[in-house]
Amino acid sequence: MIDELTVVRAGFAPIKGTRHLPHDRVVLDAQGAVGDRGFALVSVEETDPARGRVLRTVQNPSLVAVRAELVEDRLEVELPDGESVSAEPVVTGESLTCDYWGRDVDLELVDGPYTALFSRWLDRPVRLARARRGDVIFAGAVTVVTTASLRDLAGQAGDEPVDAARFRPTLVVETDEPYVEESWLGREVRVGGATLRIGVPIPRCAVIDVHPETGERDVRLLKTLASHRPLNRAGEPAFGVFAEVVTPGAVGR
Repeated sequence: MIDELTVVRAGFAPIKGTRHLPHDRVVLDAQGAVGDRGFALVSVEETDPARGRVLRTVQNPSLVAVRAELVEDRLEVELPDGESVSAEPVVTGESLTCDYWGRDVDLELVDGPYTALFSRWLDRPVRLARARRGDVIFAGAVTVVTTASLRDLAGQAGDEPVDAARFRPTLVVETDEPYVEESWLGREVRVGGATLRIGVPIPRCAVIDVHPETGERDVRLLKTLASHRPLNRAGEPAFGVFAEVVTPGAVGR
């Protein structure tokens, strides 16, 4: 057991692909952060090649500019132009089986003002849907990024600070040695009131090149990472690690 890690940022997005927001307190359980990616967007246009798929951030980077928060029972969504909606998500009784990175996930369509808002923003007909917890998460329920690794990447990229939100981590923890987290595989660590078991490194894609608030591509961090980090068989560089929750609990920053 490693001594308790200091968490400097905790966050998630309630709608898959929207802005990754920091939270003062996050509750972790077996499915990850409570409230994380409980909703997703799906295309409903007959001619859309993505019909029947959960919308992916890498293919819809403008979603990153949308701010979404769960406030008690209400889902509040705000576009960069100031248009916003706030309503309690109500399932319609309609369900869809959609593809999410090669596996089927069952989604429940949600009624409310979200349809018009997101369809206008994405310039295509989409629907908001409720997902079972953990279904629209790529791999590990929790992702961890460290401060030393962020500092090292900033140095590699020209000494400009790198915003942790580009990596959409559940937790950012304080470390002194870059990439030391990759030596923690299989070990248990304490974070606040929870215990995690550290998993494998996280392969990264072009989403990290997208500004975490505007959704516009503004840097080439993926190329920088690939120049000095190990690559997997798909040619993707690693940054951060997955983790699973061993003991549920609350984490603050």
